[in-house]
Amino acid sequence: MPPGARRRFGTVTAALLTAAVSLSVAAGCTGRPGPGDGDDGRGRSARPSESPGAASVGPVLAVKIDNVSAARPQTGLDAADVVYVEPVEGGLSRLMAVYASRLPEVVGPVRSARESDLELLGQFDRPALAFSGAQGRLLPLIDAAPLRAETPERAPEAYVRDSGRPAPHNLYLRPGRLLPSAPGPSALTTGFRHGEAPVGGRTEAARTVRYPAASFTFTWSAADGRWLVGMDGRPAVTPDGRRLAPATVVVQYVRMRDSDFHDSLGSRTPYVESVGSGRAEVLRDGRAHDVTWKRGAAAEGTTFTAGDGTPVSFAEGQVWVVFARTP
Repeated sequence: MPPGARRRFGTVTAALLTAAVSLSVAAGCTGRPGPGDGDDGRGRSARPSESPGAASVGPVLAVKIDNVSAARPQTGLDAADVVYVEPVEGGLSRLMAVYASRLPEVVGPVRSARESDLELLGQFDRPALAFSGAQGRLLPLIDAAPLRAETPERAPEAYVRDSGRPAPHNLYLRPGRLLPSAPGPSALTTGFRHGEAPVGGRTEAARTVRYPAASFTFTWSAADGRWLVGMDGRPAVTPDGRRLAPATVVVQYVRMRDSDFHDSLGSRTPYVESVGSGRAEVLRDGRAHDVTWKRGAAAEGTTFTAGDGTPVSFAEGQVWVVFARTP
């Protein structure tokens, strides 16, 4: 990361943590689009993350995070349990970071929600969704969804703007102002299993997934025991220059269709159908495994199985799920 950018963010982080920055909120019901948002169309042994019968420990926190070049380096991605990569208008991408094990002090830049987020979030018990706003016709659907919609209007004390960045890439969340504490791993009802590596697979040095106007490359680092993330041909890093490095990467092939919502230019928002079944690739420990994914309903998690039907476990640590269009 360029030294100037690092110095700028160091100043920004200090300002965020002391609240010595100005807050700018968007008008609306759940949250109208803010400045610049008018372009939005709206254990160690094998164990499942989902724990049927476990007592509720509070909601997970899901945050919609900007992913254009002006938004990088993002803050707080390294603390997420799961990072979902989603397509949006213009062939670009957006991230949804899900927090259960711990809450970072700051996350962002925060951006707007999409229709398919509601289906994806159905797997959790009334999650808190932090986002900057949404397409006007989508807001009633968000209000009716089984989640806590946390916008700058509803929780102004939780959001701050970085005056050193241009809008709309400057809205940040302070998670501790939304949740008293992290709910813990038992709230992470994704259906994912963590444990020993499956047998077989093939050696994989790097894997690239491309959207029309965005790309993600995951390069195996044996020294780190992690997949180093690259975005649009450049290393993806934290504000202090550390590489983003999940333990497991899932390339999940899904059906994508046009949403009923579109941006101000008329471009339809892609709708990711995360309920259903299809093929996926699980990258862990420097190997790629061809698997089948299945999610029976929006209220359920997603299972991943090998060709013989046995469950496939992920490595302990952060998981990135990249949604890719079924060929």
